[in-house]
Parts: sequence; structure tokens; C-alpha cells
Amino acid sequence: MSKKTTPEAGTEQKVQTRYDRRMEARRLQKEQDARQERMTRIIGSAVGLLVVAALVISVAVSIAGRLSVTRGTYVKIGDHAVSRLEYDYYFNSAVGTYGAYMGIDASMDLASQPYSENLSVKDLFDQMAVDQLRQVKALTDAAAENGFTFDEDTDYATFQDNFKESASEAGMTVKEYYKQNFGDYATEKNMEPIIRDNLLSGAYYNKMTEDNAPTEEEITAYYEENRMEYDRVDYRSFFFKADLEEDASEEEISAAMEELEKKANAMADQRKEGEDFEKLCLAYASEEDKANYEESGDKEKDYSLAEGRHHTGSSSVFSDWLFEDERKEGDITVLKDEDSHRYYVVEFINRYFDEADRETISNTLAGEKAGEQVAALMENYVIDDVKGELTFLTIEPQEDAEEDGTEDGADAGEAQEEATTDQ
Repeated sequence: MSKKTTPEAGTEQKVQTRYDRRMEARRLQKEQDARQERMTRIIGSAVGLLVVAALVISVAVSIAGRLSVTRGTYVKIGDHAVSRLEYDYYFNSAVGTYGAYMGIDASMDLASQPYSENLSVKDLFDQMAVDQLRQVKALTDAAAENGFTFDEDTDYATFQDNFKESASEAGMTVKEYYKQNFGDYATEKNMEPIIRDNLLSGAYYNKMTEDNAPTEEEITAYYEENRMEYDRVDYRSFFFKADLEEDASEEEISAAMEELEKKANAMADQRKEGEDFEKLCLAYASEEDKANYEESGDKEKDYSLAEGRHHTGSSSVFSDWLFEDERKEGDITVLKDEDSHRYYVVEFINRYFDEADRETISNTLAGEKAGEQVAALMENYVIDDVKGELTFLTIEPQEDAEEDGTEDGADAGEAQEEATTDQ
């Protein structure tokens, strides 16, 4: 999985999702059970001690734990001492952001779940947390050095309002919600400087991107080099799908595909002769799909028509065909999808650049420049694993692990794409 090079300015909002709350609740319950077991052993072994003495021991342990988490140094980032409380804020943010996407089993110890040959899932999220902390510390220091200010109080007040609303929706007090989201020792008071730093780093990064806004000439030049990525197309499509049993033989599949090809070619020929595409779709559609193509008073659009699709937003079966340079209006093709046992009839209408995408290109270029500047700042922020718990620092990075993550993401994206762009 690729690493982020920009700070998540709104990281604190992510803890408000239902997934994050479930994940954090499980983590807290696991920690609470472990603490209870330890305390039971301590009190149970103190034979003959007064109940009051046991209570004093319990309070002392609690105070020691609180001080260790909230004030002790868990890791150093450059000259900054980072507490476990602050570290967990970014660690849990990484889990909340990527955990669901990666299919993480939150009921299991993250360290016991492998990510690659040498890294556990915990190692991965440790690495993300450290990278994020390095970015935040580098950006907050740079903001201070350059006299940067923003309406921090307003942004923090907005965070508080959203947090209180989420706590109310969860049926909790704000105090309870802080503990559930940030740990047993988290309070509104001790979390405030952590959240404010995150807001500051995000605001300063936004300022950096604004300062790096490209010229119109740079935007145009970038577009010309990346037309495939930013051009859009309008087209029509219809697919014929084989009705096969799960245990269909190769002969049955082959026969069904031959029949589909005949139908697809017949439809394409009729369209070339001037028949209406939508009416042809209605004629060839299965009974359950006919309603999509039938005329109705509240019908808003031509069901077979796709407009303004990027290359990645079109089915992979025909996206390359649509974006070929020689493609012209009215071109029609029949394409086979072996994996899904389908045949597509596709008609090209238009290819163009939407001027609204100039802003997207501008943001991309500005983000790249700002990202390079952030990376340069981060070089001065060396990691000191004070507690010796960041095992990823002792493991050589594996390129194939990142490649696997990238491929998984591409597969997921393609699956979503095909689910939404068949028509």
C-alpha cells in the first residue's frame, strides 16, 4: 500500500464513523479485560491485606498508568516527545481509515495478523502513524517558523460541535465518548492540544498547496501529457449475458457465447442501418430488464447512455476502444467479456475535455509540489523508538508488499467500476 505524503487535516472526524466506534470499543474492551485480570491476580495474591490497602494499590496503579500514557514519552519525532495518548490518536486514525478497506479483523490482535512476509498489520499501522506524526510535527514547526496563523479557534469549535453531536447520537456523554474514541485516559482537556496541532498542520498544508498553484500554461502542458487520464467520453452500451448453470461445461459455455455473439452482431448491424439504439435495447433486453428501456412519463434519461466518463470510469472491457485516437462519432463495435460470459455492443459518441477538470489538474500539480516540500521537511525528523515497540523500524521494507497492496486496490477499483458502468 502506498504511503500518504499529505496530512489528513480532518483526521479527528474519522473517529466518528460507526466502524471506528466498533473497532475502538473492541480494543478498549480487550484492554479493560486484560487490566481486570491483572488486578484480580494482584488483589487475590495479597492475602491478609485490608480492602482499603487493595483500593490504594488499585488507585496507585491507575495513576501510574495515566501518567505513563498522557505524559510519558512513547516515541520521539525529531525534538518532539510524543506521548502514548498522542501516538494512539494517529495509530487509531490509520486503522479507522484503512482497516475496513483492508478487511482487518478487529477482534484479533493486530500484531498477529500478517500484512506481508515480514510485516504484521500492526507494523503497517505503526508505520502510518509515525509517518503522519512526522508530517504533523514538521508542518507545525514550519508554520511557527513562518508566522502562519489561521482561525484555529473556529476550526476547533467546529470539531467540538461535531464531536458532541456524535456523542449524543451514540447515546454517550462527551466524557465517555472521548474515552471510547481516544483511550481510557483521554479527556477533552488533554486531547485538545493534539487535535489543535492536527488542525494547524492541515491548515498549513493547505496554505502550501495554495502557494504552489500552477500557471494556466503548466495546467495545459500537464493535460497534453495525460489526455487519457483527463479526457471524457459519451457512449452507449448494451450487453448480452449467458444464462449458465454454475457447473456448466466448457462446451455449454462455448455454445452459449456463440449464440450471444450472433445476437450482438445482429444488434450492431441493425444500429448501423439506422435503427434507434434504445429501441434495440428494449427489443433484446431480458424480461426483467425491459423496464429500464421502456418509455414512461417520469423517465429522466436514456438508460443505455453514459456521459462524461473518464477512462477509469468506463468498463475495462471497452474503455481502451473508446479512447483510441482514431475513434469517431458513430463507431460501433462488438466486444467479448470472457470472464463474465458477456458480449457488449458499444457505440462511441464523443470524446472531449471538461474545463471543470482544470481545477483537478491544478490541485494535482499543487499537491505534488507541496508533497515534495513536506517530504523535504520530514527528513529532519528522525524517529527515536523510546519504548522499543516499533518493530517495523528493524525490518527491511519489501517492495512486493506495497505492490500487492496496489494491485488489490486496482482490483477493488475495477470491481466497483464494472458494477457501475455496465450500461
